[in-house]
Amino acid sequence: MRDERMADEVSRKVELAWLMAFYGGMLTDKQREVLALHCEEDMSLAEIAQEAGVSRQGVHDMLTRAAQRLTDMEEKLGVAARFRRMETGLEKCRALLQEKRYEEAGSVIDALIRLDQEENNGL
Repeated sequence: MRDERMADEVSRKVELAWLMAFYGGMLTDKQREVLALHCEEDMSLAEIAQEAGVSRQGVHDMLTRAAQRLTDMEEKLGVAARFRRMETGLEKCRALLQEKRYEEAGSVIDALIRLDQEENNGL
């Protein structure tokens, strides 16, 4: 049970760091700093509080607001999910090309182009 909880926490931190790469500029400087210390440096709330000069509760509140803001932006914009889909498709295409399966690679490229056009339709 403990291992599962730790794995969930690590997964959550990785996801937040990933979203921060896309949307971090939309956070306040303090939120970015606290989130980076939490996700990238794996510091505890008490350690972050001491480093950032705020209370432990203040760190918790800041992390909660920052995480919610990142999640909300991803739900609305979907930039990180789109990046992942494109990256996966391009990796698949590369593998097909290395195997000299050119027609299948072309189909993957066509699918990526269609996906891009569908996603950009509203822009």
